[in-house]
Amino acid sequence: MTLPSRSLLWMAVFVGLVLIGLSFITGPLVAAFAANPWFNGVILAVLVVGIVIDVRQVLSLYPEIAWVEAWRQGERRAAQETQPRLLASMALMLSGRGDASLSATSLRTLLDSIRTRLEESRDLSRYFIGVLVFLGLLGTFWGLMATVGSVAGVIRGMAVEGADGAAIFADLKANLEGPLGGMGVAFSSSLFGLAGSLVLGFLDLQAGHAQNRFVNELEEWLSGSTRLSSGLMAEEGFAGGAPAYVEALLEKTADSLERMQRASRDDDGLRERLHGELATLGDALTRFNRSLGEQNERLARLADGHAELTAALNRLAQERGDAAFSDELREELRLLSRTIANALKARAP
Repeated sequence: MTLPSRSLLWMAVFVGLVLIGLSFITGPLVAAFAANPWFNGVILAVLVVGIVIDVRQVLSLYPEIAWVEAWRQGERRAAQETQPRLLASMALMLSGRGDASLSATSLRTLLDSIRTRLEESRDLSRYFIGVLVFLGLLGTFWGLMATVGSVAGVIRGMAVEGADGAAIFADLKANLEGPLGGMGVAFSSSLFGLAGSLVLGFLDLQAGHAQNRFVNELEEWLSGSTRLSSGLMAEEGFAGGAPAYVEALLEKTADSLERMQRASRDDDGLRERLHGELATLGDALTRFNRSLGEQNERLARLADGHAELTAALNRLAQERGDAAFSDELREELRLLSRTIANALKARAP
């Protein structure tokens, strides 16, 4: 997707051109600002806050674009770890899916939700534009009220009886400072308010272009994996369009089939892992049985050796004729025989 760098560049260029233009008329601007510094200061503060809001709206698109790109490139785990703010509904809808396949109704609902969120994010910027216009008009009317009051005071204070023309003109010049100050307040507030609304309006326009480009590219991507329902085909000129309830039923059935396919794929993977573990267990049991067979063979050879040893000892005892030795030896041999027999029984599979 296209990054909103172009919109940020246009915003920076426009603000730079405005600042360059203001540098040529610094003197008149300072005089106009000094006519009502508090009121004009509020207007400039609102303008700065509005500029920050517009720039922030454009910058907020970067994490959303990064999330979409991560999802498109198959990095599902990274996309699920960072949940987007504007695309929260889309992330929730796609979190349980293996792909971005959506029905036409779901696509319309999703895009409407995203557009609504973007419009709501721009409401504050538009409100600040209105506030700048309002402050400019408020300062204008405030200055006009002061001007009208001052002119009325000048007219009431003029005394024409018994005074020469020079004195009347001097009093008029002195009393006109109030009306002229009111006109300065009116025109300076109107100047700063309307100029600020113009600057903020251009920045809001660029932010809107960036957001619209983001939504359009998102719609183009999602449209490539959207299932057309029978109702949409009928609207586009295809014959055999079904009623709305049939369309909803078909879409519900398609969603159920997709869930069944995903569950089947998960079951296949589970079965493959289970088969692998069973094969490993079978190999281990085979090795264990082979080991038991080898041990049984060794015990059988030991039993044969024991029988031969018993026969040899019996012959030896008969030759020596020692009855006590023979009885003790037979007892030891019986104990050894029982021990070997028990070992054979315990080792038998």
